[in-house]
Amino acid sequence: MSTAMLPGEGSVSVRLWLDGGPEGMAIRRAEVAARRPRAVAALVGRRAEEAARLAPLLFSLCGSAQGLAVARACEAALGLDAGAHDAARSLLTDAEALDSHGWQAVVEWPVRLGAPPRPAALRELRTAVSAVLPALYPAKDGLRPGGGVLRPDFAALRSALDRMAGWLEATVFAGPPPRDADELAGWAARGGTDAALLAARLLSPGLAGWSLAGWGACGLPLLDERSPGWFAAALAGDPGFATAPRRNGAPALTGPLERQVDHPLVVSVTERFGDGLARLFAARLADLAELPRRMEAAIAALRPADPVAAGSSNPANSAPGEGCGVAETARGRLAHWLRLDGDGRLADARMVAPTDWNFAADGPLARGLAGVAVRDRDDAVERVRLLVAMLDPCVACGIDVHE
Repeated sequence: MSTAMLPGEGSVSVRLWLDGGPEGMAIRRAEVAARRPRAVAALVGRRAEEAARLAPLLFSLCGSAQGLAVARACEAALGLDAGAHDAARSLLTDAEALDSHGWQAVVEWPVRLGAPPRPAALRELRTAVSAVLPALYPAKDGLRPGGGVLRPDFAALRSALDRMAGWLEATVFAGPPPRDADELAGWAARGGTDAALLAARLLSPGLAGWSLAGWGACGLPLLDERSPGWFAAALAGDPGFATAPRRNGAPALTGPLERQVDHPLVVSVTERFGDGLARLFAARLADLAELPRRMEAAIAALRPADPVAAGSSNPANSAPGEGCGVAETARGRLAHWLRLDGDGRLADARMVAPTDWNFAADGPLARGLAGVAVRDRDDAVERVRLLVAMLDPCVACGIDVHE
């Protein structure tokens, strides 16, 4: 039994081996292999500004975050301090994350329920998201190393944010978002949106308490590391880190749960249902609900700023250097590391993406599936699909089941 989608730009493959016995069927072993295109190699040989401009074109998803991480890595290597652009850049990546979560809510989640996807429902959201960049940087140059010409149009930004928040309230939540497990259950029972219908499915007795057992038993941690210095040391010191990332010698989980683990909704759902699918879904809902608030705070912190010219922040740092940039995506934390040669071109470039963490051979998906009891083959596939949807890889996923 196999299922796959859009195999052209890399993939995640999941192979399950099922065992049946007197006490029922279980997943004896789960093998996960992520084959993500190593497009980062195309940045080698480019000058810093060209690399930052090219990065969003090389990666089909999270282009703003990719460009920002490369720009920050270039800034670190060149000794540029573009901190005056932090609030604007956060707005860009948060708007992109909202778009990514929105895609899941109206395209991927209906499919998990056997309903047709609704990509047309994204039109209003994407119109609002696309208005953010020109309202910050009229020349659309915000992701260049050193930043662009930042001239915030506060009226346009607040209008775009109002439209994004309105889309969320109408299309995802059909009202205010749930704040705890009781409100989540009531919201799910009303079934006003695709998200609420999926919540009802995930809160059903057979799934809500379905523990991703390996996580607790194996002590798989959340990726709480945010320091560019830590990512720089890991990527520079080990070329294989990108394909098998480790935190303190162990795999880790990145994404909405790591960001929202202390959110009241996530805490309440965890107390009620444990470390299962319901907890992962609650974290995604919390992440969505927090984005407009975070964007509103970023708009309030905006001030006009000019580009930082090479050499102006640290004139002594004229020698070629190394740098690492970190950016948040809807799926989790992204890091780019690079080294410049004497001509200011990238001599080496490496990256680690959320999919590399969550879909590592011994990462969250593989450990979450091993040893799990299932009714039959179809049930095994459905559970894998739901867990994959909650972890949200940046490439297609195929599933093969063997007995």
